Amino acid sequence: MTTPDDRRLPLDGLKVLELGQLIAGPFATKLLGEFGADVIKVEPPGTGDPLRRWRMIEDDTSLWWHVQTRNKRSVSMDLRSHEGQDLVRRLVAEADVLVENFRPGTLEGWGLGWEALSAINPGLIMVRVSGYGQTGPYRDKPGFGVIGEAMGGLRYLTGQPGEPSVRVGVSIGDSLSALYAVIGTLLALQERARSGLGQVVDIALYESVFAMMESLLPEYDASGEIREPSGSALPGITPSNAYRTRSGDYVLVAGNGDSIFKRLMQVIERPDLAEDPTLAHNDGRARQAERIDAAIEAWTLQYERDDILARLDAARVPAGYPYTAADIARDPHYLAREMIQSITRPNGKPLKVPGVLPKLSATPGRLGDGGPALGQHTDEVLDELGIDAATRDKLRQAGII
Repeated sequence: MTTPDDRRLPLDGLKVLELGQLIAGPFATKLLGEFGADVIKVEPPGTGDPLRRWRMIEDDTSLWWHVQTRNKRSVSMDLRSHEGQDLVRRLVAEADVLVENFRPGTLEGWGLGWEALSAINPGLIMVRVSGYGQTGPYRDKPGFGVIGEAMGGLRYLTGQPGEPSVRVGVSIGDSLSALYAVIGTLLALQERARSGLGQVVDIALYESVFAMMESLLPEYDASGEIREPSGSALPGITPSNAYRTRSGDYVLVAGNGDSIFKRLMQVIERPDLAEDPTLAHNDGRARQAERIDAAIEAWTLQYERDDILARLDAARVPAGYPYTAADIARDPHYLAREMIQSITRPNGKPLKVPGVLPKLSATPGRLGDGGPALGQHTDEVLDELGIDAATRDKLRQAGII
């Protein structure tokens, strides 16, 4: 799996076994693979990861698949069979990290829980992503990202006041959990470098969301106040909102810094607000948010979006507008930062995909190819375990691989 260009990647030589599907666990291993880890993705024979069939499909493959599964090797293996479980144990013996996102207890039922696998490989780091974590009264409940977003407090805050809450248009709960899974993996690797021992990294979807909720809990604890939905505004931080333009679209303006606020008020020709001592600092502005927002929108309604943004840019006031996919694909800053990359799919067609993050100056990550075909690397990986062709044929005939 390693090429000459990969030798300087930070995680080169790290072997990661992925026993998971869909979003959270596989997103975490995608990030590890982009920085050099050899990620072996285990999928059920015949069907594979359900993500292969999610959202827009071309040539029987999800376009999402080419992002989520780049830099991985696909092995088809039936984990419900004793033979498949034995193969996992052999892979674990040589792995550094195992990432799984089954419901808690599933791997234990297959004889592949932490106690069993750490006995095989004491240095193994087992990253477990689930809806509610490996402990607690809810551990056995099924949990998807949207439920974690709701329990974590995010869903209640999204939408307009007095209207039903809405979900973020992407699987943000899963993605946040994946980021915490990667952080936990790197921390566990650091500890293993000292002690030689692995450990369990326990990631819960709802906790990953809850960790992003800023002062939600302490505000409630101190005052009993429950933060409510606020539409496009950011409560307690003023001004930071969406404002209508003359053509009916919106601009986003974040003028909540003290000096930025003064510059913004000069641009909208409201020096009275700029010099108002009650508005000099954020706490005072937050108490008069409606007054300030009304003044800003009275100005933005006079101009087209691009004119507004040009005026605010000239005054060094942070401003923008909600980007669509089309805006992203043609934006010169995205292109200059190499965040729009192109791969060639198995059908020969090019496909634009997001670039690699984070950006490292000396050892930047790799883009790699699109996602592999189901079981594309089964023979290769099992051959590395010393399993000969005749044995592989028998396993294949039995439906194990």
